[in-house]
Amino acid sequence: MSGATALDPSGTAAADGSAPAPGAHPSGATAAPGATAAPGAAAPGATGAHSWADDIAARLDAEGVPVHRPELGVLVAAVPADARERATAADAVAAVDDERVRLRAAVKSRDGFFTTFCISPYSRYIARWCARRGLTPNQVTTASLLTALIAAACAATGTRPGFVSAGVLLIASFVLDCTDGQLARYSLQYSTLGAWLDATFDRAKEYAYYAGLALGAARAGGGDDVWALALGAMVLQTCRHVVDFAFNEANHDATGNTSPTAALSGRLDSVGWTVWARRMIVLPIGERWAMIAVLTAFTTPRITFYALLVGCALAACYTTAGRVLRSLTRRAERTDRAVRALAELTDSGPLAEAVAKAAARGAGSYLAPLSAVLGAAAVLAGTAAGGFGSWLPVGCAVLYAVLAGVAVAAPLKGPLDWLVPPLFRAAEYGTILILAARSEVNGALPAAFGLVAAVAYHHYDTVYRIRGGTGAPPRRLVRAIGGHEGRTVVVTAAAALLHDQNQGFTIALTALAAALALAVLIESIRFWVSSGAPAVHDETGEPA
Repeated sequence: MSGATALDPSGTAAADGSAPAPGAHPSGATAAPGATAAPGAAAPGATGAHSWADDIAARLDAEGVPVHRPELGVLVAAVPADARERATAADAVAAVDDERVRLRAAVKSRDGFFTTFCISPYSRYIARWCARRGLTPNQVTTASLLTALIAAACAATGTRPGFVSAGVLLIASFVLDCTDGQLARYSLQYSTLGAWLDATFDRAKEYAYYAGLALGAARAGGGDDVWALALGAMVLQTCRHVVDFAFNEANHDATGNTSPTAALSGRLDSVGWTVWARRMIVLPIGERWAMIAVLTAFTTPRITFYALLVGCALAACYTTAGRVLRSLTRRAERTDRAVRALAELTDSGPLAEAVAKAAARGAGSYLAPLSAVLGAAAVLAGTAAGGFGSWLPVGCAVLYAVLAGVAVAAPLKGPLDWLVPPLFRAAEYGTILILAARSEVNGALPAAFGLVAAVAYHHYDTVYRIRGGTGAPPRRLVRAIGGHEGRTVVVTAAAALLHDQNQGFTIALTALAAALALAVLIESIRFWVSSGAPAVHDETGEPA
């Protein structure tokens, strides 16, 4: 709050008698978030003053407890030496508009162009309106989900009024999606359940909307079948996120970064227009949903998916290429925490584990990503070449499982080892997509969409647990659902065994999706409502 108090050099409270607050200045001065820094704030002799807040934060860090350090903006801070300076500091604090500071602090300091300039200027006032009426962030998050589901239902009608309504409601859902976080920051209502809902509902909304568009295309005049495009969009978007998560986890606390690519990125971020251009190029959630909404209202689902696939593909190429260059040119030591996180993100099952034990080796610079690339290429090419009903995809899936085990046989400490998890995701999801598309079995593509959605939820759940510092889901769950390589073998075997049965493959995919969703959701819900779940606050503004 901006009514914070300045302390004198001895660390005692100012005239109003308030005590030192958490987050105090190292000298002992308490600062006001969002206020303006007072010139000459540090008084002589204040440098070595004791700060309890710093001691507490240092001890928490030493014990491995993550300390939330939000960006506070500019401050009003002073260490007054006499009564006149104390009065001046008090006047500076009193001049700060508390409400204006709270509204500004409710908005992420780093966000996309569309969100920053088209949503946040008014969504913050919606957040304040909600706070004054006692609404909670979780209620707003749920309202955003319901709005998106109604938008998907409108798109599923296949009519032009339905498509227009769907576009409008999708934007409304995004406004509420921004509002819930701003309400949490405005009213300081953070919760573990809220973190989980916000993390999972974004994906549920987007993928439900893809399904609504696919249903609408089938019901519209001409009966266009775009389920393959809808599934492709979900696969591409999920793989993009895994690239983001894996790279960030691999470099979360790496030391010794001397990458010239990172230096160039820093220089570009110092120029105003390049900052916004680079944020728009990666097609974050705001720009992505705005594009989907407009295209839904004025074009067809097929055009919408084409534009989405092209845009996401270009964004994926841009971000991945930059990160590869940065990884190749940096000199940094990967920590044990990062190695463990990458191993958990691989989602390896019993088959890969068995191969990894048999092929135990020392860490190699590029062997892990090379094995993952070869395995992914083998299973995807074999599935595409063999087609539905062939046993070639099964053999390639077994080879993929072997190469996946080789990839994780040593700690993932190489410069490009963060590519291993997204390569595994692309191989598994891509194999399901190709088999369903080539099968020409009625209902196979919608069933495959459901299966990928269930597996993707498991992978997102893993990511947010790692980000919260609690580690991945239990190994018994990962083994029970087969791991990425086990599921790939099962799906290819089902296609080979059931190709001559009318709906056998569709039934198999549906049953597998239901079983996976049930197992994953039960364990996930149990974890996130437990007392040990982390409250993950996303203040980074990273594209979602």
